[in-house]
This record gives sequence, C-alpha cells and structure tokens, in this order.
Amino acid sequence: MAAKQPAMSPSDLPVEEVLDRATGPRRAEADELLAILGEISGEQPVVWAGRIIGFGEFEYRYESGRGGRSPRLAFAPGPTKHTIYLPENFSERWPDLVAGLGKHRASKVCLYLTRLTGVDRSALRALLERALAETRSQAG
Repeated sequence: MAAKQPAMSPSDLPVEEVLDRATGPRRAEADELLAILGEISGEQPVVWAGRIIGFGEFEYRYESGRGGRSPRLAFAPGPTKHTIYLPENFSERWPDLVAGLGKHRASKVCLYLTRLTGVDRSALRALLERALAETRSQAG
C-alpha cells in the first residue's frame, strides 16, 4: 500500500485551474498576485494541497520535532477573497509593514484581501520580501 501524501504537498494540478476559482474582477487580481509572487520568489508556481499556489519550498521543524514542507511564498485565490500565507505571527512581528497595506484582515499565518483595490502594492511587496527572507533563513 502506498504511503499517504501529506495534506500540504505539491501536486501536478494546473495553476490555471486554481486561478479560475477567483471570479469576476478577482480573477485579474489573482493573475496579478501570481506575477508579484513569481517575480519576488524567482520560482515557478506549483499547486499545493489542491488549492494553494506556492513558489519554492522549504522544510520546517518545530521544537516538538514535528515538521513538514511548505512553499516559501503562497496564496490561494477564491471567489470572495485572496488568502496570502505568511510566517507565523507576521502581523505582530511586522506591524510597520502590515499597517501600510490598506484594507485587509489577518490571522496567525494568513493575510486576507477581499480585493486588491486600495492595497498598497509597495507595502505588499515589502511584506512578501520579508516573508521570503525569513523562509530562506530557515533550514531546508
């Protein structure tokens, strides 16, 4: 019996299929996010977990010994919002960058953007660059 793939692993699902989950004006925004993350990372997009578009990858390990693989930069386009995945507690650790973004919501590891309208692209790029630098400094 084949070993079960971890939920967070790369797949061969076409990137376009995931981008198409964003509808209306969000679809063009998904293309813009694809271009921004690709430019910053220098990596080709790969679909992770069937719904997340990731760029590059790294291995992480918690103090407990548990670990896994994750994209260095990633986002998930959707019909109601774009979700950008960032390092843990990014909004608490980088309040200067988050404050300049414009309209958004944040959780422990996710930045939620209903629309890119009103989002400061230079602040978004700075946040993504900081996230990439952090994942590159981690083992893997």
